[in-house]
Amino acid sequence: MRFGVPLGLLHPAAWKDVAVAADELGFESVWLPEHLVFTTDLSLAIYPGTDRPGISPTTPLFDAPAYLCWLAALTSRVRLGTAVHLYALRHPFVSARAFATLDVVSGGRAICGVGAGWYPGEWAASGQDFATRGPRLDEAIEVTRRLWSEPAVAHDGRFFSFPEVAFEPKPVQERLPILAGGESPAALRRAARLCDGWISMPHTLESVRPLLDRLAALREAHGSREPFSVTAHAYALESPEEAGAWEALGVDRMIVRPWARGRDAVRALTGFADRYGLDGRDAGR
Repeated sequence: MRFGVPLGLLHPAAWKDVAVAADELGFESVWLPEHLVFTTDLSLAIYPGTDRPGISPTTPLFDAPAYLCWLAALTSRVRLGTAVHLYALRHPFVSARAFATLDVVSGGRAICGVGAGWYPGEWAASGQDFATRGPRLDEAIEVTRRLWSEPAVAHDGRFFSFPEVAFEPKPVQERLPILAGGESPAALRRAARLCDGWISMPHTLESVRPLLDRLAALREAHGSREPFSVTAHAYALESPEEAGAWEALGVDRMIVRPWARGRDAVRALTGFADRYGLDGRDAGR
């Protein structure tokens, strides 16, 4: 089992120290979320399934791939991922360039977690149609795969069209992994059809099981590709034995939060690494 650390659940002032500790302790990856912009109109920010806003307009926002590039310079082995990047809010040139840059400067440690998003406010502010975010993301992924692998690319699609272009440098990784986040039927289809893996929302063993069953059926229907990784947010993980149960379900990576208070994060990660037998010499492998 590989273990990741959710930097987004901490104050940004702690991200550097926690990322460096994760690298040294043997955690496999660190993860940042992102939004591009928040509107001050909170009627556009009601989180699905609730009657409350899911954002605060005063929350500081950072460009996740750019921030991860800085963390790449401070670390040597831990992988650097987004959970998730709103890829379709930009032209694929922009996001493909950002993640290719992260992969090059980190020596092949980038993980591109993508999602269609739930928050219509930033789509409206960006002049994009929230209703078409899913197919727009699908097309952006397909364009990106070509930019990262082909010497010259031209494209004429529903959302993006451009003449033949060159795109250099390519990522260091032969196939920079794109993982789909989200749990809607469309998100699971995206993971099975277009991506190298899937990222869950926070779950327990019981609640994640039906989603994994659906994902497995979709992968079989679309033709299984290997490798394919399953990443689960499991903040309530209690024991190495429970981690084994997640692995038996087909989960390859768990994003864990062993701290109760942000100021205790580094100490809690150290205790987790000891308890779960992490070895800093194996970080990122």
